[in-house]
Amino acid sequence: MKDSSGRNKQDATSPCAACKLLRRRCAQDCVFSPYFPADEPQKFANVHKVFGASNVNKMLQELPVHQRCDAVSSMVYEANARVRDPVYGCVGAISSLQQQINVLQTQLAIAQAEVVHMRMRQATSSTATGANSNTTPPTVSPSSTKMSSARHKSLFSMDMVVDQTSMGESLWSC
Repeated sequence: MKDSSGRNKQDATSPCAACKLLRRRCAQDCVFSPYFPADEPQKFANVHKVFGASNVNKMLQELPVHQRCDAVSSMVYEANARVRDPVYGCVGAISSLQQQINVLQTQLAIAQAEVVHMRMRQATSSTATGANSNTTPPTVSPSSTKMSSARHKSLFSMDMVVDQTSMGESLWSC
């Protein structure tokens, strides 16, 4: 059961994660309690470490209630990224993903160019065989197949790695 503030009645005596970390009494109208439940202490600990409790309190007080959940989710994401990478934070993750996109777009363009090149060769060989029916189609040597296969492996060997070990669902729910 929940009371009028949205907190569980059995948890009314238990402080939220923010009040527990700050070692203060959790009031009925605590701005942190809907977003930082007592069973997720690390969620607030990271946000507190990066932003500070006073700044988080000010930000939440200035926002309309319907936008606070999104703001807390953003703060939690940024704080977790900043804890993992203190210098770049989530900007480092975004930059890494953009670099991966650029590499993959280049690989895609190369593959598309090879497809066009192969179609052109096929079209020219089919017109040549149509004009001269006694001609045999060109053969592909095993060495060129191996080289082509090796080139394809090098083109598509990039692995996308996104570290999501510390981003569980509990970090995104309000």
